[in-house]
Order: sequence, then C-alpha cells, then structure tokens
Amino acid sequence: MCGITGYIGHRKAYPIVINGLKRLEYRGYDSAGVMMFDGDQMHLSKTKGKVSDLEEITNKETYRQEGNIGMGHTRWATHGVPNDINSHPHFSESGDLVIVHNGIIENYDTIKKELITRGYTFQSDTDTEVLVNLIEEVKKQEGCKLGKAVQIALTQVIGAYAIAVFDKTKPNEIIVARLGSPIAIGVGKDLGEFFVASDASPFIEFTKDAIYLEDEEMAIIKLGKEVKVRKIMDDSLVDANIQELQLSLEQIEKGGYDHFMLKEIHEQPKAIIDTYRGRMLADEGIIKMAGVDDNIEKFMNADRIIIVACGTSWHAGLVGEYLFEDMARVPVEVEYASEFRYRNPIITPKDVVIAISQSGETADTLAAIKLAKSKGAFVFGVCNVVGSSIARETHAGAYTHAGPEIGVASTKAFTTQITVLSLIALKLAKAKGTLSNSAFHMYLQKMQLIPSKVEKLLQIDNKVKEIASVYKDAKNCLYLGRGFNFPVALEGALKLKEISYIHAEGYPAAEMKHGPIALIDENMPIFVIATNKGHYEKVVSNIQEIKSRSGKIIAIVTEGDVTVKEIADHVIEIPDTEEALTPLLTTIPLQLLSYHIAVMLDKNVDQPRNLAKSVTVE
Repeated sequence: MCGITGYIGHRKAYPIVINGLKRLEYRGYDSAGVMMFDGDQMHLSKTKGKVSDLEEITNKETYRQEGNIGMGHTRWATHGVPNDINSHPHFSESGDLVIVHNGIIENYDTIKKELITRGYTFQSDTDTEVLVNLIEEVKKQEGCKLGKAVQIALTQVIGAYAIAVFDKTKPNEIIVARLGSPIAIGVGKDLGEFFVASDASPFIEFTKDAIYLEDEEMAIIKLGKEVKVRKIMDDSLVDANIQELQLSLEQIEKGGYDHFMLKEIHEQPKAIIDTYRGRMLADEGIIKMAGVDDNIEKFMNADRIIIVACGTSWHAGLVGEYLFEDMARVPVEVEYASEFRYRNPIITPKDVVIAISQSGETADTLAAIKLAKSKGAFVFGVCNVVGSSIARETHAGAYTHAGPEIGVASTKAFTTQITVLSLIALKLAKAKGTLSNSAFHMYLQKMQLIPSKVEKLLQIDNKVKEIASVYKDAKNCLYLGRGFNFPVALEGALKLKEISYIHAEGYPAAEMKHGPIALIDENMPIFVIATNKGHYEKVVSNIQEIKSRSGKIIAIVTEGDVTVKEIADHVIEIPDTEEALTPLLTTIPLQLLSYHIAVMLDKNVDQPRNLAKSVTVE
C-alpha cells in the first residue's frame, strides 16, 4: 500500500532513494518523505502530496549532495490524514531512530497509551510513530542493540508491516522486517552495498540479486557485511536466499506512451503470447503447465473449485467460473477474498482453491489462502509477480507473465489472468473427457489467434476516442453483458469509476429490468456487449428496451453485425472468435474508452485518487 526505499553503501544515497520513490509511487501517493544521513546527523524532508512535491523541497537542500545512507517513503494513508506531519519517515522521541513503514499496527492505541504513561509524546496521528518509539523504549529498557530491540518490539505488535529502521548512533546498519507486507533487499556487487524497497524496481539498474523476506523474518543489513536473516519469534538464523531478478529497466519505463495505462493496454498482445508461450502448443494439441500437471489428480478429483480474489482479479475469476463449468463441468464458486475469510466458509480437503492476484501481495487474498490451507484444501495461485507472497504461500501455481503493471487500473493483468484460467480449464476438460478432441484443438487454434485480434482492436483507438468525447460529461453509466461477458461489463464499469470518477455499474443484461431500467433516460449512456455468440437475441431485446426509453446505446458487436447496428447510437466491432474467448476482446475497447474519458477530464490516469496498486493491508 505504501512504498519503502532505502540505501546503504558507497554511492550518494539521495538520487537512489528519490528515484526509487518515483518508481514506487503506484503504491501510494498522498504524501512522501526522505531521510538522509550525512555521517553526523539525519536530515528529514517530508510533505503532503506526490514525490514531485517532495522534490521541490529537497531541491533546495544541500544534503542531497552528501551522505551514503538514506530512506524514503511514499504513502497511502491509513492512520492519520495525509499531511506533512503524518508523512513518513518518523523519528523516535530522542531523535536517534528513524523508521519507514508499510502496513497497519492494529494494537497501536494500546501501545501508545502505555508509552504516554512512560513520558513519550507524539507529533503525528500515525501507528508508525508509535512503533518507532516502542522500539526505542525496548532498546532503552533492555540495553540491547537495535536489531534485538526491533525483534522484541515486533513480538508485541499485532498487524502487518514492512519496516526499515536506522539508528544514527550505529550508522553502519539498517534493520528490515516484514509480516504481511512485501520487502526486498537488493544485494550490490561493489563494497557490500545494499538497497531496500517494497519491490525490486527502485534498484534494478544497480543489481539483479535480491533477497525477499518471508513473513516474520527480519534482516540486519550492515555495510560491507553479508546480510543476516533471522526469525522474529525465535531468533533462529535463516538462509538468506538470493534470487536473480527477471525484471528489466525498460519494462518499468513508459516507452514513449503518455501514461503507463495506455502502454499496458497496448502491451496486451505480447502479454497474452508471453502467458501461453511454452505452455500451449496449438499445432501439437498440448497444454503444458507444471503446476497443474504435477497436481492433476487434485483437480480431477475436486468436488468443486473455489476462486478467491479482489477487484479486477475477482472479475477474471468470474470469467473463470464460466470457463471451468462450461468446459470441465466442475462446480465453481467465486468469492471476494475479503468476505470469504470472515464468513466461516465450508472448505474441505476435496476443494481446490484458486487464488488470483496481480501483485501476489493482496492482504485479503493471502488471508484467504491461509484459511483454505488450514482446512486441508489444495491452493493454486495465479499471480504476476515472481517471488511474491502468494507465489510462496500456495501449494502450486502459474505466473501470468504480463510483465510489470505500473498503472493502478489493471488492464493486461485482467487479460493474462483470463488466459491462464482458459488454459487450466481446457487442460482439465481434456483430462476429464468433457471436451472432445476436435473441440479442444479448435480452442487452441482460436486462442493462438487472440493476440493478433487484440492488435487489430487497438487500431480502432481513434474511433473509441471519438465515442469517449461524446460521453465524457456523463454522470452515470450502465454496462450490460450476458454469459461470459457479464464479468466484462463489471470490469468495464470498474475501469470507468477508477480513473474518471464517473459513477458506473455493471449488470447482467436481463437484470436491467429488475431495477436499473428506472434510471434510463436520454442522458444515460449504456454500454452493451452484444457479440453474436451465446444469448445474442436476448441481448438484442434488451437493447430494444433501452432504445424505447431513449437511452444512449454504445454496443460492442461482432464484425459484420447488422441488427444491433440499426438500433445502437454507436457500434464498436470486435473480430469473431469462440464465445468463451470473447472476454479477451470485448474488454479492450472498454479499457480504451475509460482511458480516453479520464484523459479528457484531466484526471490522473496512472494514479487515481484514493487508490493504490496493491492493497497490502485490510
């Protein structure tokens, strides 16, 4: 939810820290701050606003040119409103300790009251300032080193955290710890330098070697020394597993596009290919997925599949429900992870739970995984970020290979998640014999054509832009779809809400008559997915009902459609494909439409208000 970055080494720390914050700003952007240590004292700058606002302040400071140790933070507010005082980093009362923190300390109020009785005062409303003072109090009472004080303090807190702590009286080390929120340590090649960040993007140009801490682990990072990793609860040493990063600098830059979202929309043909590359051999009629192959009996013998996810990933899961039930004939339930974990669900060892998350760090989805595992279910993860928490927590899984997605509103995550779910459904259907060989081969051939069809759709960008200009001032919109495209209607409405702040709702087309039809008048745009597959005639009837009430109809139809063209105010054509694969196409114009409306309204497309890319706290 928040972004942490830090550096200790021989280089100037400031440019590394500030550029790292820019790359992490997708994680939170309502305030930002940096601390630089010049060898004698710590210099702090922080402000409400974005990293660019912080830069305006730091550009006037001479400490930018000094110091080889620094930490930074870009915030998505939880405890305390976004303002200068609540911004991180936070000092302890003595001024000796400084901390940056991503997460929530749930019992902070109890700890705060106890610290107040011991004479502590607090400047901010944050739980983070409470934590740094707790660490200071433990250090004072126990007479111990910083690392031990951090360890003892963390055994007393309830909640989630990724932290980096520095003590100016021990200016050769940074203490890092995590529980529920991600943290990575970049291991430099020269003179024992180290980088700390919420993900690897801030240090990718300096090193390809990284250590990802597991839950309830802490690391002592000392200049010129090997990293020591310990378990927080029992102080046992853990092997510091250094992984080689697959990320490249080019992947996290805009590449000439005005926004990351637009870049990522246009990356979808390649992302879909990368997701099925090596897995789907269409000409040979083979799908190879190690995570499924090694556990095929679990899938074959499952009483049901439960899909847990949040947001866009939940919509992809809904498409997955149609895929699994239609092709593999296995019952599927799709659950909001945030509700699943709290409603005492019935889970058995005969269930397969598929957890979907772009980041692999979604807090509610992680909690749902742990619950499912405790009940004996087999848990399969679908995520994009290699080495993420969900990839490590699940029994098996599949990466989407979408590449970094920086824009807060997910685009290529959605289509690549559907691609993975399609491959699993097809593979399971083939194994169970619920899909004929000819149908299986046909689907593989059709799937292979999807990237070129997405590429063709991207070429109608100007037409979508014209439609966007007509409806950019709408106050409310409806999105309608049926069957496989009902989840696409939900996703289209979510995209518009997320980045343009226009109220929009998605519905199954037939449900329009059960309430939403009352909203329809000449000022209401209704986006209808009306491909020539599935329930086409029913959707046409729904469109006629809208037209008779003067609603403005923007229809997504299959190339060559005649009937809907005569009724709709605007028509966007998609290439023909099998009904089960149409969501990979119908979502593209809705993504473009939302993007263009948001740009025309002068909204911050990549960083919409109140949102963060990865929800790592409840």
